Amino acid sequence: MIGLISATSAGQRGCEHLAAAWPDEVRVYDGPVREAVGRAFAECEQLVCFLATGAVVRLIAPLLRGKDTDPGVVTVDETHQHAIALLGGHGGGANELAQRVADALGCRPVISTATDAAGVPGLDMLGWPVDGAVAAVSRAILDGDPVHLDTPHGVHPLPALPPNVTAATDSDVSLIVTDRVAAADTAARTVLLRPPSLVVGVGGSRGVPADEVLTLIGSALADAGLSPRSVVALATVDAKADEAGIVEAAERLGVPLLTYTADRLAGIDVPNPSDAPLAAVGTPSVAEAAALAAAPGGELLVPKRKSAPQEGPAMATAAVARRRPRGRLSVVGLGPGARDLLTPRAREELRRASVIVGLDQYVDQIRDLLRPGTRILESGLGAEEERARTAVEQARAGHAVALIGSGDAGVYAMASPALAEAADDIDVVGVPGVTAALAAAAILGAPLGHDHVSISLSDLHTPWDVIERRVRAAAESDLIVTFYNPRSRGRDWQLPKALSLLAEHREPGTPVGVVHAASRPDERSEVTTIAALDVTTVDMVTVVTVGNTATRNVAGRMVTPRGYRWQA
Repeated sequence: MIGLISATSAGQRGCEHLAAAWPDEVRVYDGPVREAVGRAFAECEQLVCFLATGAVVRLIAPLLRGKDTDPGVVTVDETHQHAIALLGGHGGGANELAQRVADALGCRPVISTATDAAGVPGLDMLGWPVDGAVAAVSRAILDGDPVHLDTPHGVHPLPALPPNVTAATDSDVSLIVTDRVAAADTAARTVLLRPPSLVVGVGGSRGVPADEVLTLIGSALADAGLSPRSVVALATVDAKADEAGIVEAAERLGVPLLTYTADRLAGIDVPNPSDAPLAAVGTPSVAEAAALAAAPGGELLVPKRKSAPQEGPAMATAAVARRRPRGRLSVVGLGPGARDLLTPRAREELRRASVIVGLDQYVDQIRDLLRPGTRILESGLGAEEERARTAVEQARAGHAVALIGSGDAGVYAMASPALAEAADDIDVVGVPGVTAALAAAAILGAPLGHDHVSISLSDLHTPWDVIERRVRAAAESDLIVTFYNPRSRGRDWQLPKALSLLAEHREPGTPVGVVHAASRPDERSEVTTIAALDVTTVDMVTVVTVGNTATRNVAGRMVTPRGYRWQA
């Protein structure tokens, strides 16, 4: 919960704005400010105080307990120009909250945490548990000192790290990505980053206690030198999905419980099959087979072992498998070009990636948003399939990859060739973007108020007879049509032909909107008609939108009603 506190009418308006934007996340605290801050500090995970920074410092000073427990605190000035991450930048999430407040209020975030200010990912903000000398290693990274990166179990999809952090560096400062407990845990200049790599397969007799399951898991991990902080899931046969002790064990570990059918587990080769589980649940292995089922392509690190309670027979079995690292491919739409039409999610994905793949002119748009050390693989026009293959190959190698495209990456862009190449051995994330059609429509007015279709007039990938058939169908169906790739120097007859097909079913005065370079510095637009459109003003960065029989020019804007009332 986010507590909101204010002392003035301007601050109250800010509270009301955030309460409306985040209705299920916030609680507004009224009454005397000192009491309100005290209650919110005790009850909430984060605070937004519409107060002077100095006042907030004095109010929270007596309440501070420690960076691991204190809430994140953001202050906002009286005129709502700045959102300042004051306390708990990383641990309390104040840095992220300051950015959210800034996005909601239209102000600037002020973040002074060293790693964030330098564009370097904080070791405690990578989403994985960390052990060791976080402060010392972070200082070395920020100072540009050599830091040795060790990934003994394969490449993991980490964000970009600065150039001074590399496997080729020989240094006594180390960042090790491992699920193993090592002597380096106590080294003065070493951080162990715990990837989500371990799955524990669990079997149990009816009524097995959760404590027995947890004790067995703990001893299995400890004896194998494995960190419990890398355990990402428990796994078992579906006949045990409701076994209270196993369910409670997963809850207490804070991980999901994955279940598989007996037939699925019976088909997995294991080193220690047994007749007992075969008779009980229909598979010769539960613990080993479930661990391997939840770690496809991985390896069994700890074979099946039984619990050893002080009294009574053993009621639990466990085995541990390591998942093979999976690369991550994010397909990111950058929008039509203007920076303020780049979505916050797209920004996050660009910062999340260690490899960027894209058309050179699109890379130039977002180069300043990338973290230091990001590897950029850019190419020129006409290499879409090559870029898609490159992005997938990099993800298969274990990297965090962002494949970028303009508009929405799924609309006449890079998502389809990339996903045609990608198998199920990588994780794929789609990030939507503002399309050229939508950006142009917002400039023109409201031309897409009824059913509409987008058609590319480029016959480089689609035969013209197919394009023509689609244009005829749109014309006969009275659909609003947005033409992408309408005209180039070597392809100048397709747009006039498409307009003539539409004109067979629409009046000469039907509104047509033309938008060149929507949202970019050289943007220009006009609303004309089918009969009056000068096609020589159209090029490949132009979007042409043709209205339907209900579309009208209202005060110089294209407007299509949601129904056909105007025709009546």
